[in-house]
Amino acid sequence: MEQTPNKYMTVAYELYTKMDGKMELTEQAPAEHPFQFITGMGFTLEAFEKNLINLNAGDKFDFTLSVDDAYGPHMPEGVQELPKSVFEINGKFDSEHIKEGLVIPMMNQQGERFNATVTEITENTVTVDLNHPLAGKELNFKGQVVVSRDATNQEIEDLVKMMTGGCGGNCGGCGGNCGGDEGCNCGGDCDCKK
Repeated sequence: MEQTPNKYMTVAYELYTKMDGKMELTEQAPAEHPFQFITGMGFTLEAFEKNLINLNAGDKFDFTLSVDDAYGPHMPEGVQELPKSVFEINGKFDSEHIKEGLVIPMMNQQGERFNATVTEITENTVTVDLNHPLAGKELNFKGQVVVSRDATNQEIEDLVKMMTGGCGGNCGGCGGNCGGDEGCNCGGDCDCKK
């Protein structure tokens, strides 16, 4: 059985969200700075890849992903009210980084990282939405394929390293061996100095 090769793709697109019958431009990836990904790596939505996988450089696309094929429905239990003390640094609320509308990085007790959107700040609490910002919305992608070719082994290795917390090929000083250096989050373009 022959395995489909992973494809390296770059696409220029405009993303429109559809909610309650209204279309709104939500995101753009222009041809000068296209969105880059490797298919079959879990880096993008499966339905997004399925709509692009057989296209070639120069091909145009216009497709819509249903809520279920995109980020799923908005789950009310994903909205949580937390004590303001969770966001304190040295006993003081971090008002510089915790503001309504901002997406903030968080970590649970198991050490898993995720993002949350701050939706409300009161005198004693901060309400965060753990749903993906595009949950509950249909996504309409319009654009053009810039590059479509088989991915090289090096590109696949670099992406795997980046996704597992190691460094990709452009990691400045750590060479992919940050393993616990304080203050080093090797997300692909770190500059770890001991």
